[in-house]
Amino acid sequence: MLVLTRQLQLVYQFNMDLFYLSELNQTTGELVFSKKESKHINKVLRKKQGDKVRTTNGKGLEATIELTIVGTNQVHGNIVEAKMHQPLPYQLHIAIAPTKNNSRLEWFLEKATEIGIHQITPLLCAHSERKTIKQERLEKIIAAALKQSQQFYLPKLNSLTTFDSFVQENANGMIAHCREGIKPSLFSVASGNGNHTILIGPEGDFSEAEIALALAHNYQPIGLGNQRLRTETAALVACHTIALKAH
Repeated sequence: MLVLTRQLQLVYQFNMDLFYLSELNQTTGELVFSKKESKHINKVLRKKQGDKVRTTNGKGLEATIELTIVGTNQVHGNIVEAKMHQPLPYQLHIAIAPTKNNSRLEWFLEKATEIGIHQITPLLCAHSERKTIKQERLEKIIAAALKQSQQFYLPKLNSLTTFDSFVQENANGMIAHCREGIKPSLFSVASGNGNHTILIGPEGDFSEAEIALALAHNYQPIGLGNQRLRTETAALVACHTIALKAH
């Protein structure tokens, strides 16, 4: 059995763990981690004074923090090194009707964050079965996925908004609906750079009136394949397709 020395364990943990601190910037003096992050540093990772951890502010900054105080509920540290990461070459905004099953929307947010997304807007549509979201819980899921996947740009979760309001305020995008008709594939029309706004409907699809409104605001119908996809699967396929075009 391979036994890691304390030094090797520290190197492994340092490379693998990433913490999120929204107020972090390159001129920050002493940093104080949240109670939750402090407990993880102390109880789970068993970090000591003088150890280093990696932290991001979700705006591209990665900083190495040397710990100065390691308490049960509060950990302090100072920046010893910082660098900015380049953003993705594209901007992706997916507006999605919340799924009837909360866990399916949570799954999408987690995976989309891992793949690369910039904004998510929950849509209230004519055929929506879920008309509320747990904003704080969903934001925590996004932050956890950011850390797990070693990303440095935190996606923005917007408030729940009506379909009509969103389309009128965000013209020129793409809409994935299930109605018959000629629809080019997303892969064929998307690019690996630029801005992309994609509408993903509820389990019952968009209404005819919603599709008409989107078309009137310069939304292009697109296809995501020959299969009938669940809402969260369709959104993830769209996310992955844009990411593939960028590589």
